[in-house]
Amino acid sequence: MLLPVDHSSWACLESVADPRVNRGKRHKLVDILVIGLCGFLAGCEGWVDVELFGIGKRQWLEKFLELPNGIPSHDTFGRVFALLDSQQLARVLRQFVQTVTGSLEGEAVAIDGKTLARSGETTTAKDALHLVSAWATQHGVVLGQVATADHSNEITAIPKLLQLLDVRGATVTIDAVGCQKEIARQVRDQGADYLLAVKGNQKGLEQAVQFQLGRGHSKVARSKLTSREKNHGREDRRTYTAMAAPNSVTRHWPDAQSIVRVCRETIDAHGKKTKEVRDFISSLPPQVERLAGLIRGHWGIENRLHWSLDVTFNEDQSRIRQGHAAENAGLLRRLALSILKQDARYSDSLRCKRLRAGWETSALEHFLTIFAGN
Repeated sequence: MLLPVDHSSWACLESVADPRVNRGKRHKLVDILVIGLCGFLAGCEGWVDVELFGIGKRQWLEKFLELPNGIPSHDTFGRVFALLDSQQLARVLRQFVQTVTGSLEGEAVAIDGKTLARSGETTTAKDALHLVSAWATQHGVVLGQVATADHSNEITAIPKLLQLLDVRGATVTIDAVGCQKEIARQVRDQGADYLLAVKGNQKGLEQAVQFQLGRGHSKVARSKLTSREKNHGREDRRTYTAMAAPNSVTRHWPDAQSIVRVCRETIDAHGKKTKEVRDFISSLPPQVERLAGLIRGHWGIENRLHWSLDVTFNEDQSRIRQGHAAENAGLLRRLALSILKQDARYSDSLRCKRLRAGWETSALEHFLTIFAGN
């Protein structure tokens, strides 16, 4: 299979604005972007890796890239991605996932943040980069990303991320940091429902929810669901309790219809028991099966996205720091992960799919056709 020489598959990449001045420009931007994406699909973790990948695959890359001056150096990759406006690359990610998901109606969109542990620098007092991502739980793709200085700034990053997405008909799930009336109103104004975790940052709401779901109010109509799981010698029992939101909540929270409690009891392989209780508020009606599925789906952002980025892509160990490079490398990882998640040809783990992409040209070509929408 030969990839198209006319670059039609790279239309979204060719639309990215080149941040460089024309003088001294030796490599086409689309070539740099394509090699970077291929490298991250094939197991690369930094710009030196990408350069070595390009050198090793040059004969294959020349089938569909111009490469007027050969493979760019790792310094060139670093400089270009440091200069590149991350919003341009984020738009490419959104265009790809739009072809995968189409309308988000009926989809659960989980929003959560992740700090790139080694992206900071103590000598220059540069803080580690914190990325807030939106994850389509059913399709397994990253819908968008916004960078912020630290975890506390997620409150301002979440509205910006929502503005980039068409979430009509979806349900947006957010951890406690995003449990804000303004965010709930924005979700509703954009035509979506919300499910927000409740903690002490909203003391009045937390007290009202705890009061209603407490044992002293067992006569209030509620529905329950219990699930049990056993993994690696550990047993988990989760009890979900849902009920209509009381007036003390609906008066202040936009279109709130239900409150939910999850009691999780865990017995590890040594017989030690632990218990965790988490509460939620939602604009959806108190249908416990549906709400339980959304809560489980939100927890999946940790296992299916953040865990994969750290274990499979080694993101937490990345020392890419210059300019916009850390954010752009994060976008390449999320784009590569989203592409690999759409693959149905190989039954391998994500790690093995990346190894295949590095070792087997046919596998890499297959993953690129997923990106190209062929």
